[in-house]
Amino acid sequence: MKTSRLQKTKQLTVAGMAALAATSSLVAEDAKPDPRPNILFIFSDDHALKTIGAYNPEYTADNPLNATPNIDRIAEEGAVFTRSFCTNSICQPSRASVLTGKHSHKNGVWGNGAPWDNQQWVFTRELAKNGYQTAMIGKWHMHPYPSTEFDYHKTLTGYGGQGRYYQPLFINHDGQEVQETGYSTDLITDYSIEWMENRDKTKPFLMMCQYKAPHTNVMPALRHLREFKEDIPVPDTYFDNFDGRSEYLKHTWMSMHGLQVPEVLKISPKLGEYDREKLHHTNPYHYMVPLTLEEAKAWHKHYDPMNDDYNKRRAEGKLQDGSKELSIYRYQRYMNDYMAVIDGVDENVGRLMKYLDDEGIADNTIIIYSSDQGFLLGEHGITDKRVALEESMMMPFIIRWPGHIKPGQRNDAMIQNIDYAPTFLEAAGIEIPADVQGRSLLPVFQGETPDDWRTSIYYHYHQTGEYNLPKIESVRSKRYKLNRYYGHRDPELAKLGEQWELFDLDKDPQELNNLYNNPEMAPVRQEMKEELDKLREQYEVQEQE
Repeated sequence: MKTSRLQKTKQLTVAGMAALAATSSLVAEDAKPDPRPNILFIFSDDHALKTIGAYNPEYTADNPLNATPNIDRIAEEGAVFTRSFCTNSICQPSRASVLTGKHSHKNGVWGNGAPWDNQQWVFTRELAKNGYQTAMIGKWHMHPYPSTEFDYHKTLTGYGGQGRYYQPLFINHDGQEVQETGYSTDLITDYSIEWMENRDKTKPFLMMCQYKAPHTNVMPALRHLREFKEDIPVPDTYFDNFDGRSEYLKHTWMSMHGLQVPEVLKISPKLGEYDREKLHHTNPYHYMVPLTLEEAKAWHKHYDPMNDDYNKRRAEGKLQDGSKELSIYRYQRYMNDYMAVIDGVDENVGRLMKYLDDEGIADNTIIIYSSDQGFLLGEHGITDKRVALEESMMMPFIIRWPGHIKPGQRNDAMIQNIDYAPTFLEAAGIEIPADVQGRSLLPVFQGETPDDWRTSIYYHYHQTGEYNLPKIESVRSKRYKLNRYYGHRDPELAKLGEQWELFDLDKDPQELNNLYNNPEMAPVRQEMKEELDKLREQYEVQEQE
């Protein structure tokens, strides 16, 4: 980890950091700090709740699925929101909803690739107008890149805007593309700490530290490569065939059973059995391309024995294509890498928290850990998001604010990512615009949910055709969920027409028993349809074809 860069002057700060430093030097020595809270927003990508200790109190030190001690510390000293949902479970739309406090149909980012209107209202610009210093470092993903949304930004680029884990490319604040040396999660933390160190310390700040990890293609830091274990519990629904539910789900391209073996599972020829230089030209997106020779040697030292064993088993007639045995093996390989990548995220969360502690500003800093959406890790045989299943819709939201949030609480208020923007504004004492669709969470921070708080959430996935899915509209109450599938762009699949699902989440938390056509559930079905219509009206949803 390149912590030494924090003691060195780097070109990474470019014009934006230079301007900030110049401004800081003009501040009078006796200037008093603004008492409003700082905000450190840590945002990962595709972080499944089942791999966060704070969301799984049944885990023990001797038997964790995955240990996340630093993320858990935020929870222990703050609050875990157990009913936290995204509005549209896909990268770009979720980020737009966080910034605008609005659903996708209002902010215009309905799917990945939809253009970002960089002139629309965002809470970050509002904070800056009211005396906050604002910065975003890491994954942005939207198009175009940031302009005036932040005082300073340094964003990942390449790989479709995802960035890569090793030797990532960044767009600096001045628009210059630079390739940095190191591991993405470490570098984003380095740059975030350096910006906080060089800011004007008489003013409050917003730092949005946004990791690529643990987004596929999961590549751990070399120090986190772990011994391969094949004992990770396989989800009960791993071999789900979706009988009785929407036929569209049987056609998705998100199956963990068919993961691309070389790219996702790191099963590739040994070092020396392929031409590294040729690979750069013939397949520039191959996961091995960014690695230096020394990194590649360490990588192969770890993975080659596993791959030798894989090939040996295949030669012995095991792990055959289409077998459950191979499917479970793929799950184990993926999960080992996924959790190792999260080791890097958690370690860097600890570095950020240590910085706050060392600077003596932790008590006046709101720190949030969240992710752009949830993620299915083999549940229902899926490895992705998008669908209106709990593991996809639910996103982590863990927050610490000393003196304002009772430590150790588990809050079951229904919240969404559209609530983040108004929450940050109210915490800063700034008026919330009337057209923001989310609601400030300050009233629920002490564990008491107001009587008029929402009792259901609205979800809408718009990107028809992607991963062979139709559009999906959903309303989720505390007990029930109603899903509507419609509008597939493929002419043949579109013949399936509109399809509905209804689940009783109290009795069926795995969403296996579709009750939509059950006559006994007619009153609930009608109630949920009325709730859907109410939310459409509330959020001004026009698209209902």
